[in-house]
Amino acid sequence: MPDFTAHIVQHLALAFAALALALAAGLPLGLLAAESPALRSAVLATAGVGRTLPSLAVLMLLLPFLGVGVTPAIVALALLAIPPIVIGVDLGIRGVPVAALDAAAGMGMTRVQRFARVVVPFALPVSFAGLRTATTETIASATLATFIGAGGLGDEIVRGLQTDDPSLLFAGAAAVAALALGADAILGFAGRYAGGRA
Repeated sequence: MPDFTAHIVQHLALAFAALALALAAGLPLGLLAAESPALRSAVLATAGVGRTLPSLAVLMLLLPFLGVGVTPAIVALALLAIPPIVIGVDLGIRGVPVAALDAAAGMGMTRVQRFARVVVPFALPVSFAGLRTATTETIASATLATFIGAGGLGDEIVRGLQTDDPSLLFAGAAAVAALALGADAILGFAGRYAGGRA
């Protein structure tokens, strides 16, 4: 049981470290795509490619450069989480009603004020949807980190397969599902709350 709890903590640490890195890269890229029509196609095309790459393939591609362990796992998971964040932010910002922006400009708001008071509240619900997708996918994909020695609940699943222990296999898979669904529910509530306050 202590090992299982430790693997849950490792799993969450991997996932949230990767999400933090993905947000740091995905938010500015999403803003860039939304604000620059000239660059939007390139940014979204790159994000689209990122969404099609298998998780395990990304992990294996990073091995020659970053070796094994926690670092390559976090980088690989972040790369997989960036595309939905970029797409969500881009769609959210481009979905802001022009009438609301015009009204804000007519009230004398500066560009920064319009962004903070109009764009962000309107864009939050759609942006949160992208974050929810990224979060659930990252938590699920973090099980593969076990193949490069990064730990997490993938260790429990692999050990269950190796020892032909269905209970261990089920416990690991159920824990991953519960973590993903729990995070999705929390972010869904946060997104609705943010949308309601907008």
